[in-house]
Amino acid sequence: MILDISPVISPRLGVWPGDTGFLRNVCMDTNLGDNITLSAITTTLHLGAHVDAPNHYRAGAKAMHERELERYYGPCQVMAVDLPRGERIRPQHLSARLEAPRLLFHTGSFPDPDQWNADFNSLSAELIGYLFDAGVRLVGIDTPSVDLQDDKVLESHQAIADRDMAILEGIVLEKVDPGLYTLCAFPLALEGADASPVRAVLIRD
Repeated sequence: MILDISPVISPRLGVWPGDTGFLRNVCMDTNLGDNITLSAITTTLHLGAHVDAPNHYRAGAKAMHERELERYYGPCQVMAVDLPRGERIRPQHLSARLEAPRLLFHTGSFPDPDQWNADFNSLSAELIGYLFDAGVRLVGIDTPSVDLQDDKVLESHQAIADRDMAILEGIVLEKVDPGLYTLCAFPLALEGADASPVRAVLIRD
């Protein structure tokens, strides 16, 4: 069973305030009599389900094309958490025993990817340290960021950078049961890039 945890990418998809929304420019169209359909896109790389590269939040760190692909494939745990909107997830909010090196949080605090809301949940630096010590090497969340919208310090991003962990943001977990899966969320090899959209899926036998 393959579960798609990526939102549909369209001009309606919400992006970070001030960032570049998705736009597809159709140059040729078979529906209009052309022999092929051909198009180009303009967009932020931090779009829908996406992975951040370390150079997004730390100077001199690796770009997207330099990241090891094994980070984004393998055993994964989905965990639901329950806390008020706009708050950071802390170790005491964990609802199950940690069982995999990749952990995805279902917060339900960003319910419609096409409608931006600023009061989504995020991670805490305290949680990042706890997860790393427990063997977690990739952390994901069903919100646009592992940090709160107004956090200019990016405490969770920085804690992740200190430990060279991987980030998966913007996933959709509304129809996914908590438990163990195989994650596949490979980024594009975008030279020098700070992120890459992904078609993130969970696989369960």
